[in-house]
Amino acid sequence: MSPSTTLHPTLVRVTRRIAERSRPTRDAYLARIARARTDAPARVALGCGNLAHGFAAAGPDKPALRTGHGGNIAIVTAYNDMLSAHQPMEQYPTLIRAAARAAGGTAQVAGGVPAMCDGVTQGRDGMELSLLSRDVIAMATAIALSHDMFDAALLLGVCDKIVPGLLIGALSFGHLPMLLVPAGPMRSGLPNREKAAVRQRHAEGKASREELLEAEAASYHSAGTCTFYGTANSNQMLMEFMGLHMPGSAFVHPGTALRDALTVAATTRALQITSTGADYTPIGHCVDEKSIVNAMVGLAATGGSTNHSIHLVAIARAAGVLIDWDDLDELSRVTPLLARIYPNGSADVNQFQAAGGLALVIRDLLGTGLLHPDIRCVHGGDLHAQAREPWLDGTTLRWRDPPDTSLDASVLRSSAEAFDSEGGLHRLQGNLGRAIVKISAVAASHRAITAPAKVFDTQEAVLDAFKTGQLEGDFVAVVRGQGPRANGMPELHKLTPTLGLLQDRGQRVALLTDGRMSGASGKVLAAIHVTPEAMDGGAIGRIRDGDLIHVDAEAGVFEARVDAATWAARAAESGAVVNHAGMGRELFGAMRAHSGTAEQGACSLFADPRLATAAP
Repeated sequence: MSPSTTLHPTLVRVTRRIAERSRPTRDAYLARIARARTDAPARVALGCGNLAHGFAAAGPDKPALRTGHGGNIAIVTAYNDMLSAHQPMEQYPTLIRAAARAAGGTAQVAGGVPAMCDGVTQGRDGMELSLLSRDVIAMATAIALSHDMFDAALLLGVCDKIVPGLLIGALSFGHLPMLLVPAGPMRSGLPNREKAAVRQRHAEGKASREELLEAEAASYHSAGTCTFYGTANSNQMLMEFMGLHMPGSAFVHPGTALRDALTVAATTRALQITSTGADYTPIGHCVDEKSIVNAMVGLAATGGSTNHSIHLVAIARAAGVLIDWDDLDELSRVTPLLARIYPNGSADVNQFQAAGGLALVIRDLLGTGLLHPDIRCVHGGDLHAQAREPWLDGTTLRWRDPPDTSLDASVLRSSAEAFDSEGGLHRLQGNLGRAIVKISAVAASHRAITAPAKVFDTQEAVLDAFKTGQLEGDFVAVVRGQGPRANGMPELHKLTPTLGLLQDRGQRVALLTDGRMSGASGKVLAAIHVTPEAMDGGAIGRIRDGDLIHVDAEAGVFEARVDAATWAARAAESGAVVNHAGMGRELFGAMRAHSGTAEQGACSLFADPRLATAAP
């Protein structure tokens, strides 16, 4: 966006509306973090016993920590070596400590946060802890930062609930400067469409378990983030659009000199922007209504994960900013779809990066007035400076402009040649409540359906019905009792191969659920995150087998076409077939009971009293 570029009127209107709606909560948040700021290293205010505990094991950093000279960085890490995306972070603390010393400061691992893998728990009982883990990560982040030892923080995380959880927790310490530090994607393996085809053949009984395992292992094959454009890689996109990464950090491969250089640069920058210097840049000032709006535009433009229709609400609320699905829908309807990355295309994120990547997308959207350029980025520049590519000039890290145009128009395009005039996500509303639908991977011919309902209380029941030949003809599979208060709102991605197979056979099918799908939501029309959920007496619980269900993703409506008197007289069934014990689920009862609605971010950490559907 040049100085003469005018902001899109919808961008201006939505941003203004959010700012006005959020004024009381945002003002209160800013006042709170202002009170927490100190003008000297935080640890100098500690008592001698407190401070001695804080540097007892600090080795060569003891003198600096003892005297109070120089900033001290908190490292909050989601490292584990079961997640491919987080395994590269094992050596990050050593690298960060050395970089901090070279810059005149120190760094300590302040704490670790849990990092579960939805790819491992998909379709298993552990998936019922997945969304709840985001709130646990937020609380663990707050605990890590609670020692008054730190002047800045580096947040090490990549995947689904981990980046949102880190950010929600970090915003409770919004007076501290913080940068997100990723690890990058694994190199390309088996193409995603080939993997999906094997999955579908396996669902049909035409591929053995050995063939399926071989395909999966060839796809997920090494350290780094999975290469499809799911929630993990959507997380990285959001951090770039919000200016919370060093520019271009998202999709650089792990284990490379460039990746290490970016981690060192993040460390150096964290020490430059503490409250003791002239360039104080607290994260609570970086995350505001403009950066959140930029994130929603980025989500729409790239066809990102449906999970962020939940996570972004919770992240924004942690900074005192109140958004809803109307905001997301309005922005998506004026944002062109610029990327085709699996599941809304055949390419992976490595091909997207090679074509020009996020730098090119950001630059294009700035040029059309669809992004706020004047957000406060952690690197000190505005969003124009974010739209750059990192490279190594020998051993020196530098940044350069992205290509002038896409290097692969099948993967990445400009607004003038967009894949679609609208973005990837829409809001639905009607007599069933409100919901989210991802359209970027759904063919235009499948974006609307009117068909009888087949009602289920678990995804296993849907698969059993398929195996016994009960899923004939056109239908809408209604899977209820899957909301945050029922069972933690698991993803139902296990249904994708089966429903995709039926659609390929010529049946018109769709999914309607108060649960989640996945960052890998694909070609089958899916009205998800239905709120109010069945457990809260939502209208989804009134649906009965055979009711005519209408879903139109383009028009943004979904409804049960049932006689009004009959509909009103029906009792809503919770549909919950849940087991709140085993696999640790018994520990999370309070979180389920106090969760907000999906449109509130399905968050148990705070409720928004402005929304009438707030959980009690």
